[in-house]
Amino acid sequence: MSDTTAVTELDAMSIAEILEALPHRYPFLMIDRIVDINGDESAIGIKNVTYNEPIFTGHFPGNPIFPGVLIIEGMAQTAGAIVIKHDGNAGGKKIVLMLGVDAAKFRKPAGPGDTIEFHIAKMHRRRNVGRYKAEAKVNGAVIAEAEITAMIVGAPE
Repeated sequence: MSDTTAVTELDAMSIAEILEALPHRYPFLMIDRIVDINGDESAIGIKNVTYNEPIFTGHFPGNPIFPGVLIIEGMAQTAGAIVIKHDGNAGGKKIVLMLGVDAAKFRKPAGPGDTIEFHIAKMHRRRNVGRYKAEAKVNGAVIAEAEITAMIVGAPE
């Protein structure tokens, strides 16, 4: 490889790094790890769905389905974590607040035993507001998609 060739840095976030970046905790943390991070441009969040999650006691007994709204939340958490990691702690601790969800579609259900991949790609970002295209996939099949808009703000003390 020549010295003039640009190399894109790909990275990953462990659960410890995700907990450092996001304020969410069990049972509302929807991602277990993040892989293939490319700055704040793109990443893949991973959620391992297990039967012992509290949501399955009521959604739905005898037919456990992971709720679509939590799939959207997993998409947003993945985007938020990579933005926080990319920006670092410039100007103090930050959090990401969801401003909007557009074009959400749910194609197939997910349930216990599934691994959901949240594929996130930046559409645009201006200062502290960003918009991300997101797809949730299980075994390579798209189960949900949406466009997520979020804003970075200072974390409360």
